[in-house]
Amino acid sequence: MKLIALPAFSDNYLWLWQQDNLAVVVDPGDAAPVVQALAKEGLTLAAILVTHHHADHVGGVSELHQATGAPVYGPAREDVPAPFTPVMHGDNLTLLGQTVRVLDVPGHTAGHVAYFLPDTPQSPVLFCGDTLFSGGCGRIFEGTPAQMLASLDSLAALPTHTRICCAHEYTLANLRFALAVEPDNIDLQSYTAQCQQLRAQGTPTLPAQLGNELHINPFLRARHPSVRLAVAQHAGLSALEQTDDVAVFAALRQWKNDFR
Repeated sequence: MKLIALPAFSDNYLWLWQQDNLAVVVDPGDAAPVVQALAKEGLTLAAILVTHHHADHVGGVSELHQATGAPVYGPAREDVPAPFTPVMHGDNLTLLGQTVRVLDVPGHTAGHVAYFLPDTPQSPVLFCGDTLFSGGCGRIFEGTPAQMLASLDSLAALPTHTRICCAHEYTLANLRFALAVEPDNIDLQSYTAQCQQLRAQGTPTLPAQLGNELHINPFLRARHPSVRLAVAQHAGLSALEQTDDVAVFAALRQWKNDFR
């Protein structure tokens, strides 16, 4: 199994999962990079996976389906270009010999899903769209802070060696904010230096590893005392609010929204 991050737009990654001469693409917001990669590698597109309805994730779906006939799978509660097979939490797909579990992760959008491959040869793989980023999480557009926190909790419970295939190269900007929240986090300092070196070489910072994210990502660490204290001080939370996980998480997300 080979994972290829195809750059698109200013900072998107369209993930191409290759097995022998077949491939699956995740969130093809633009068909052109996918068509080029298929031709270059001599691959046949076996399936198209969609995590949510935003244009930079579905813009190339119809063109790819028409060109290749590859079936499209997408969240049942979102507007995905037809024809597509609706999927929801608990569904299992079998693609390229791998089990693909569908996880509900609402928050960024109301019906956002993720795709988890538990049995890939090197380590499990998660295609999480715009729910989880390295060092960050997606903006809450259609869901609620409570939903996003629950979604992140469900992803945080996956095996720690899971490779996280996020849909954007937001890592350095996220880490700059994370350092504002936890400036004394040694793991975060080390990871930031590593990612700065990767980007200086033009290399993606992704896939990320879940185990590392649990040490450096403030949105997965919203209950950690150092994160909770920083949020409380920044947002002026009351003593009662400081004990409310959702209130702390919502204030953390708002801090990131306003961070420059």
